[in-house]
Amino acid sequence: MQKLLIILSLCFLFSCGDNASDKLIVKGNIKGLKKGTVYLKKASDSTFITVDSMVVNGSSNFQLQSPIESPELFYLYLDKNDTKENIITFFGDKGTTEINTSRKRFSYDAKINGSKQQEVFEAYLDMASKFNNKNLELIKENFDAIKENDTALINATEKNYKNLEKRKYLYTVNFSITNRDSEVAPYLALTELYNANIKLLDMVNDTLTTSVKASNYGKELQRFIDKIKKGEE
Repeated sequence: MQKLLIILSLCFLFSCGDNASDKLIVKGNIKGLKKGTVYLKKASDSTFITVDSMVVNGSSNFQLQSPIESPELFYLYLDKNDTKENIITFFGDKGTTEINTSRKRFSYDAKINGSKQQEVFEAYLDMASKFNNKNLELIKENFDAIKENDTALINATEKNYKNLEKRKYLYTVNFSITNRDSEVAPYLALTELYNANIKLLDMVNDTLTTSVKASNYGKELQRFIDKIKKGEE
């Protein structure tokens, strides 16, 4: 009887059946927010599902949580009854991720501290933004060339666009291989290299560490590659 009481006491203290180590906990502060609803979402079968939500009324602090098997992309969404899309994208892992931002500049002011995958993800996004900015410049140049009916410039901008696209593919492949021990690698292969040559996808997949291959994104990448190869038969 005494042994049973001890076990029950330990379960109470350490929340038996509700292992916090298997959860993602997202907490933080949204400066200037008085009223609104904060949602924690993730992608599932090409749609977004809400895994947790919290009504904010008075305090600008929030805390949300989700079960998690392996690191994956999550979305923090703020509904403040306006027409703006207020979304913060981040890589979550087991444990706590802290997100502090503001009501007015919800997406842009976000400071995220949490998983090591988030650090890798941010490093990629920083370089990707430079590619995107260059892409916008080329689109403008091409548009202006078409207006002026400048065939030589049109051809030049189109060539530069293809070269830029190739450079981004190669950069993404190299980045994924360099970070083969991060779940960000298969995620990038699935989202940025999905229409690339199968050899590039294989190159990334073959270098992934065992633990990353066993993650949700690692398994999904393998299935994606297998599907492509089966279609080529």
